[in-house]
Amino acid sequence: MEREKALEIVKVQLTEHRYQHTLGVMETAIELAKRFHADEKKAETAAIFHDYAKFRPKDEMKQIIIDQQFPQDLLIHNTELWHAPVGAYLVKSEVGIDDDEILDAIRYHTSGREKMTLLEKIIFVADYIEPGRHFPGVEEVREVARKDLDTALIYSLRNTIIFLAKRNQAIYPDTIKTYNSLLIEKKGESKGE
Repeated sequence: MEREKALEIVKVQLTEHRYQHTLGVMETAIELAKRFHADEKKAETAAIFHDYAKFRPKDEMKQIIIDQQFPQDLLIHNTELWHAPVGAYLVKSEVGIDDDEILDAIRYHTSGREKMTLLEKIIFVADYIEPGRHFPGVEEVREVARKDLDTALIYSLRNTIIFLAKRNQAIYPDTIKTYNSLLIEKKGESKGE
């Protein structure tokens, strides 16, 4: 799908602020894809559609989670997680994108998962560091992302976990598993050097 058509589809689903965020994620994802030798077109498409379901009614998202038999533990965690798996489902059913790599990058951009693909990592990090983001720790992650995508992902997950813990909010198990698996993988790499 051409960029202009994709952006046209997404724009009507989002607020103006979220649309600007999406443009930032798109540009950042393309830049990361170039830097880390990923498919730029897939990165562009996944970035454009990553927040497709962000403003869907909570009741609609909850029903999709139930009907599509998504992990039911989503329902007891923060509703902010819902738009990612629901978005992947809706991008496939409403927009007609059926590329599993793109859909998984959308699906896991809020929670992460063990053994993330390169494209999934790019969308997760691009969403975190896009130029419109301003919060403690983001500059450090931007700097690290210039050289090491996995470390940038670890830092973004760490910051998210700390943020949620400080607010006494439950942390989705896949987020913890993602963080742990990346740390263990990194330690294994450093031992092998």
